[in-house]
Amino acid sequence: MPRDERGYWQPDKDIGAPNPMFAWPPRPMAVVKWIYHHLWPWNIFYMVVAALTWLYLTPELSRTAKFRADWMLEIFARNLVMMFVFTSALHIWFWSRKVQGFQYKYTPDWMGKGKRQFLWNDQVRDNIFWSLASGVTIWTLFEAFMLWGYANNHFPWIDPREQPVYFIVILALIPMWRVFHFYWTHRLLHVKPLYKAAHYLHHKNINIGPWSGLSMHPIEHLLYFTGPLIFFIVPSHPIHAILIGHHAALSAAQGHVGFEEAVVKDNVKVPVASYFHQLHHRYFECNYGEPEFPFDYWFGTSHDGSPEMREKMLARTRAMHGS
Repeated sequence: MPRDERGYWQPDKDIGAPNPMFAWPPRPMAVVKWIYHHLWPWNIFYMVVAALTWLYLTPELSRTAKFRADWMLEIFARNLVMMFVFTSALHIWFWSRKVQGFQYKYTPDWMGKGKRQFLWNDQVRDNIFWSLASGVTIWTLFEAFMLWGYANNHFPWIDPREQPVYFIVILALIPMWRVFHFYWTHRLLHVKPLYKAAHYLHHKNINIGPWSGLSMHPIEHLLYFTGPLIFFIVPSHPIHAILIGHHAALSAAQGHVGFEEAVVKDNVKVPVASYFHQLHHRYFECNYGEPEFPFDYWFGTSHDGSPEMREKMLARTRAMHGS
């Protein structure tokens, strides 16, 4: 699809349509197709990484029964390396080496330098600082709390060898829970006091890249990483809690890449970023969630990138703000 007069590119597909899982009458074949694309490749990737992390890179629960600096620092170091390597790989491929140039890139420009709203007048350095110093620290604190809770039987948890079907069902539902949780915490962050106190920092990033995903104020991180707390009431396994943390941290980098697809070879492409969320960074008052849970469609805040939807959004914004 060609770029518009401002140089913006958008995918040639309907991003505003509701998830077929919520359609009536039911459309079973559309649901099966949607589930496949929902899980493959990224959510399957995050599940595999979470399982490997639990098996090989997580302290024994016998050590986590008491809060101690040794095992908590191990988790922090693991999360720091994981976040840095994953996000740097995306940044280097798309933004540093510019391997595919502007192909499938949503915006016509690159990351900001010499802009005073960012620390050190550099968007990338600013984003790296907030992602690692605040994001990884608070991600680690939530994970440490969850492991402490499992070790002390404060959370109802299961043995996957005894309940394999239940274990897999919860694992498969976690990406949907993340979208549900993200919408409501994100909507809360757009309430004026919280926006001015915290969320404004994330929205400095209008032209977004991988490091923008977790670049948030510590108050926002405290809300963003609360997803695992559902396991106070839902029986689970530590892998489930680890997956929610990984998904929150790593999918933020993936979803903010700024490119619709990664071109591996001429005929091999991998979907990467979220155009739906890209529009939120461009216009602010739309697309608070993701299409998996069509809250924006239901509540009239969905934007598909078309001029017609832009006019509707502007009219709604004028009504909200009186100008």
